[in-house]
Amino acid sequence: MVKFIAWRIAQLPLILAAIYLITFLLVWVAPGSPFMPGGERKLDPTVEKMLKEQFHAQSLGAFLRYYPARALRGDLGPSMYYNGWSVNDVLRYSLPVSVALGLFAMVIATVAGCGIGVLAAMRRDSLLDYASLAVALVGISLPGFVVAGILLAIFCDHLHWLPSSGWGTLRQMILPGVALALMPMAYIARLMRVSMLDTLGNDYIRTARAKGLARAAVVWKHAFRNAFLPVFTYLGPAAAYAMTGSFVIETVFNIPGLGQHFVNGVKNRDQTLILGTVLVYAAVLLTLNLLVDIGYALIDPRIDVTAKSPNA
Repeated sequence: MVKFIAWRIAQLPLILAAIYLITFLLVWVAPGSPFMPGGERKLDPTVEKMLKEQFHAQSLGAFLRYYPARALRGDLGPSMYYNGWSVNDVLRYSLPVSVALGLFAMVIATVAGCGIGVLAAMRRDSLLDYASLAVALVGISLPGFVVAGILLAIFCDHLHWLPSSGWGTLRQMILPGVALALMPMAYIARLMRVSMLDTLGNDYIRTARAKGLARAAVVWKHAFRNAFLPVFTYLGPAAAYAMTGSFVIETVFNIPGLGQHFVNGVKNRDQTLILGTVLVYAAVLLTLNLLVDIGYALIDPRIDVTAKSPNA
């Protein structure tokens, strides 16, 4: 296990370097300039040259000679759009907001998705089962901004139960949390239903029932643990997606998270902010995937995660 973890950690810098380089090349060739946001007016050539020198963006080579070396020291450079702010400052204030919202959404998605999936499997071909499939279909099919708009129309404009924007209270977290949780909840419910149906057909489940154990005890104490493995696999990327924030959801609900700053960075061609955001997102995704692999061994000791290591 130690060799496996060490090997995966050793891979992280190489993967992050490749992601950084690919993202930079895409940002560099994209039309527009960070010094002319929106293209409203054209800067004086002398002023533009000074700005490029200030941000070390005269050429592709100058950019790569300056910023990657600073990134290795944990300094992602100054923001090209937010005057006086560094990318580290933006991440320091926005990332905790996105993480809090993402954790809240994942709690909703996991609890509700597992509950719906288990109940649907226990009552196969019933009205509840068909309703769960419909919920999963809607959750997977509807884009996040559509869900957000529907929630705003119902709970803000019509019922006036919840605020439409802002951050800092539980009431302000409910609507964006539910909007962000619907898609992963739908996947979890579908995965749990299929996995639970397969698990309930195993011999050890029939043996437990034959011994006189109550159906609820068999399902929740014996079947659920094995049926949860496919869901656990999905939680890694789902948690990374949620904890770094849905870009659209944060923009719709005016939440000062990482997603909203990323959207602003793309609109304003803020190259350093885009690179910093993508790098953080990739690091979170890779870390969570590693934790998921390690968690396999804790949930099911029969799984040998060290088999993935070339040193095993």
